[in-house]
Amino acid sequence: MTEPDSTPDPTPDQQPAPEAASDGPSRRVIIAAVAVAVAAVVAVLAFAATREAAPVPGPVAIAAAPAPQADSDGCKALMKDLPDDLDDYHRAEAMAPAPASAAAWQSEPGSDLVVLRCGIGRPDDFSASAPLQAVDDVLWFRIPGVDRTTWVAVDRPVYVALTLPEGSGPTPIQLLSRAVAKAMPAVVPDPGPVR
Repeated sequence: MTEPDSTPDPTPDQQPAPEAASDGPSRRVIIAAVAVAVAAVVAVLAFAATREAAPVPGPVAIAAAPAPQADSDGCKALMKDLPDDLDDYHRAEAMAPAPASAAAWQSEPGSDLVVLRCGIGRPDDFSASAPLQAVDDVLWFRIPGVDRTTWVAVDRPVYVALTLPEGSGPTPIQLLSRAVAKAMPAVVPDPGPVR
């Protein structure tokens, strides 16, 4: 037989101390978690506040400009054969009332337009001393602007203006030069007098 354990039962005052009860995560962890959550909320709100609403695709406005020969046979032929795409620019529907013999392309909704106008009058600055640029057998007269440049085809029976936004590259004028050359025969340019 075994002897009973001679160790006396501990009295309530002598109970062994239970392991320290955990109060949950440490205070540092809680502060860090709250700081991360607040920073995330601030970041989301800042992003939402600075983000512009995405433009909605739809018809684009083409400003009216005098085009006395817009109904000419040359303009009609050109408008029929315009390309749908000019590299990154895609043909855009013109908002009514659209100017006669005008077309536009844009790279994405809300972006600057490439605009073609056929049948405009001779540019005031186009004189015998004006420099011309040949692109695919079409002679263009350049009219610089602040954030866009207008090129005018001056060797066709009617003048054709092409307005390009800054950074549009050479493809739009190259492709439209081919369309102009196909639609209208070349003629000798008729510049105004030297000023």
